[in-house]
Amino acid sequence: METLYLLIPISVVLVFLIAIAFWWSLRNGQFDDLEGPAYRILMDDDTVTRPAASDPDSSPGEARRGPG
Repeated sequence: METLYLLIPISVVLVFLIAIAFWWSLRNGQFDDLEGPAYRILMDDDTVTRPAASDPDSSPGEARRGPG
């Protein structure tokens, strides 16, 4: 019976902490876009850029690279 005097207040505090964390996540937009990340995985980003025709340093079969 003595353990209930300890466990009940701890469980009430834990429920309040979980409710505060859930409220914070709602206010900060954590649940705004639930489907976007799933579709972003499926999108194909494997595009190859071709070198410009006026670029003398690149050969026709070589992809263009950025500075550096």
